[in-house]
Amino acid sequence: MNRAIARARRARERSRSNVSVDGRLLSKALDTSHRAILYLEDVSVSFDGFRALNRLSLTVDDGELRCVIGPNGAGKTTMMDVITGKTQPDEGRVYFGQTIDLTRMSEPEIAGAGIGRKFQKPTVFEHHTVFENLELAMKADKRVASTLFARLDSAARDRILQTLERIRLVADAKRLAGLLSHGQKQWLEIGMLLMQEPRLLLLDEPVAGMTDEETVRSAELFLELAGEYTLIVVEHDMDFVARIADRVSVLHEGRVLAEGSMHRCSRHEQVIEVFLGR
Repeated sequence: MNRAIARARRARERSRSNVSVDGRLLSKALDTSHRAILYLEDVSVSFDGFRALNRLSLTVDDGELRCVIGPNGAGKTTMMDVITGKTQPDEGRVYFGQTIDLTRMSEPEIAGAGIGRKFQKPTVFEHHTVFENLELAMKADKRVASTLFARLDSAARDRILQTLERIRLVADAKRLAGLLSHGQKQWLEIGMLLMQEPRLLLLDEPVAGMTDEETVRSAELFLELAGEYTLIVVEHDMDFVARIADRVSVLHEGRVLAEGSMHRCSRHEQVIEVFLGR
């Protein structure tokens, strides 16, 4: 990890000519030339004296499916809040690719740069059809005039149909989203994120409350997405994690306790022990 962070620092030094007076990046092109797509370096966050993140350092490779596990209070949600701009770190650096400093960007700017987040509870437009939900989520000009007079062209319609196939909801395209099962709503929200053309997806407990069949289908979906997208999945279901993860990071008291390929996980008094294999 230290070598990857060092490479990122050198790339950032080379990119200073692309930075404006206030430090904002003038060129928003995502640079993953050194393989990694996300860097967190010595990130700390405190709330009323409680240190939610404690010099957290984490590197995620482009196209990777990374699972993040840990007991309640380990800092998993705060980590995602920092990545998406909801929470500003007290210390540390957070970079998307080699040069995009996420700590200098707003939440909408971070979303526009290619980072999508799905919360545990699905949020869909329940009084619209599945197809309409995907249409509304499509990355496009959202100004009032453009929205009122927008018409779907064949390319946009094809994208929606491809996404419906990917999230296993082709047969439900005309169904109101509010009538879907919990698992189907989760898939629809993931589809809505895909319509925004992200490079990095943050998924918070995406299979919580799903049936066994829905969980299996979700694992298949995530494995299909990995490579084309980078996924960071926060999850408590260890069987699910073992099934999908390229790599596992274990958070404890706001920092990485262990990291690597997961062979076996067990819980004892809220401490997660991970046995790693190479």
